[in-house]
Amino acid sequence: MRTVTGLVVALMLITGGPGRAEWYKGNTHTHTINSDGDSAPDAVARWYKEHRYNFVVLSDHNYLTPVDGLNKALAAPGKFLVVGGEEVSDRFRDKSGRGFSIHLNAVNLGRVIPPAGGGSVTEVLQNNVDAINATGAVAHINHPNFGWSLTFEDLLAVKNYNLYEIYNGHPAVNNAGGGGVPGTEAMWDSLLTRGKLVFGIASDDAHSFKKFSPDLSNPGRGWVVVRANALDSDAIARALDRGDFYSSTGVELEDLIITDKRITVKIEPDRSSTRFTTFFIGTGGTVLKATGDNPAVYDITGKELYVRARIEDSNGRKAWTQPFYTGARR
Repeated sequence: MRTVTGLVVALMLITGGPGRAEWYKGNTHTHTINSDGDSAPDAVARWYKEHRYNFVVLSDHNYLTPVDGLNKALAAPGKFLVVGGEEVSDRFRDKSGRGFSIHLNAVNLGRVIPPAGGGSVTEVLQNNVDAINATGAVAHINHPNFGWSLTFEDLLAVKNYNLYEIYNGHPAVNNAGGGGVPGTEAMWDSLLTRGKLVFGIASDDAHSFKKFSPDLSNPGRGWVVVRANALDSDAIARALDRGDFYSSTGVELEDLIITDKRITVKIEPDRSSTRFTTFFIGTGGTVLKATGDNPAVYDITGKELYVRARIEDSNGRKAWTQPFYTGARR
């Protein structure tokens, strides 16, 4: 669990750390033919470059796809970057024979990390988080409701991770929950309410680049926009790890300004007739304020444990800011 206070996180969001910070759009979860994707690494990287992303993490299952040659071939320093990564893919089978799929991404990775295993779902998660952290890469826990494998209790028990997917663009990962199981965003609020500061990632989990269909895992469905001092792997990884980004399925922000008294969300206007509603959300997922204003402003009272924002447009697209803790966490 992170130990920084909400105010420190807020100051990072405002400044991006020392030096001038810029916004960089990227996807942290993508597959190639080196695991179960349908396209070669260069074709995958070019799709993201051609669609005006600034970076993409190639995260093949239990395989580290080389990126140095790709970055040389794309020849776009300062504009587009391919980041090394891996989806560390593990399993656990309980005494009843039920299998659990446990996947974590390692971002900015220099060597392959074999699945670590363990004697329970929580232990497998923890062992793999520890293995990723030991390399200096940044870990994020993927699609907890895929196969209904991870529970809120699992996510709460695991230590020393800062990121998990609140939105995954694969059509079969059950983002919304169901049958009594909470959705990934509701899990997020449960974690935050218990004082566990984790940051919410949106990603493609793209596998299919040759054919596009709602029932395929195509690119362009979910991404992050990171505020970093430079477009390099270390700067991007550090910004993700400290929560200096927002996540989106289509809503774009002009800026996000957080102080200890006010949160201001400036939404990129749409040239069409699209309208926006910003929900400021607090303890237990309670909506503290809903507004159609742009900028959307929330004045902090000091009585909230945390505040985060979800921005929805009139066509169903969303963006999520990271949580701001207003005082000492529980």
